[in-house]
Amino acid sequence: MKTSWRHRLSRFDQKASPYFYISPFFLVFGLVGLFPLAYTVYVALHDWDLLKGDEGFVGMDNFVEILGDGMFWNSIGNTLSIFLLSAIPQLAVALVIAYLLDRGLRAPTFWRMSILIPFVVTPVAVAIIFSSIFNEADGLANNLLNIIGIADQQWKHDTFLSHLAIAIMVNFRWTGYNALIFLAAMQAIPRDYYEAAMIDGAGRLRRFFSITIPQLRPTIIFVVVTSTIGGLQIFDEPRLYDVYGRGGADQQWLTLTMYIYELGWTQQNFGRAAAVAWLLFLLIVIFAALNLALTQAIASGSAKSAKTPKIQKARTVGSKVGK
Repeated sequence: MKTSWRHRLSRFDQKASPYFYISPFFLVFGLVGLFPLAYTVYVALHDWDLLKGDEGFVGMDNFVEILGDGMFWNSIGNTLSIFLLSAIPQLAVALVIAYLLDRGLRAPTFWRMSILIPFVVTPVAVAIIFSSIFNEADGLANNLLNIIGIADQQWKHDTFLSHLAIAIMVNFRWTGYNALIFLAAMQAIPRDYYEAAMIDGAGRLRRFFSITIPQLRPTIIFVVVTSTIGGLQIFDEPRLYDVYGRGGADQQWLTLTMYIYELGWTQQNFGRAAAVAWLLFLLIVIFAALNLALTQAIASGSAKSAKTPKIQKARTVGSKVGK
């Protein structure tokens, strides 16, 4: 009887222990993740004032008002524009930097630490520095353009130029971080693939696109998804791009997160702010799914080419042994 009790306890311990070990994560995630998400839905369906609190159920009225607000659509356009100007060049440059670091440079630790320095700098410091660089009166950007004969540019009045300047800030901070993620994945690729490709006469460019890119498929998907989430939630850089923090004189760089801040803390309308937050969540899910599908399609299309060098190497070695 005693042995049977110990046996049942041992079986219960084997089955239940894994769930106890991972339970802290789910408890914390439920408190700081799921609960705020669900509570935001509740707030979005009510007329919720910052000071007075809940003033009654209004259903979908907050969503209807938001979708009819021109400033909301303007903030979506600005957010997508800044996201595209930052994410695409950022990932491309990060791949190139990671490839160069994987080439076996001298003092590799120094170079890896160097490209990570911008990420350590606080967003406030980066925004203040670049806001000064893109100053229209005497900023460094216009001074450099004047040297090559280009007139001063309206970095804080022109919509596209302001988006470009903010995208440069984002790229300055995050390119090195993503490059190190790519570098870690590149170093896990078996070197036999590259050796076989070199024997078959493949050049560096061919090896990069036929071996490196397909082998980085999971990492590229991860970086694309995380960059999409972060890019659509951009706040610090546009908020601090000028001294007013209102998204420009004509809201030409007002992003969705800044619009949420305007509704919640300036207009004190938490109901509409929560509605925009949920619309932003849906937008992130849609773009993340599209990026995931696109990345998988591109990577799977070239995955077969990554296997050919290894097969060709086996054939080459086999032919030599046969001789």
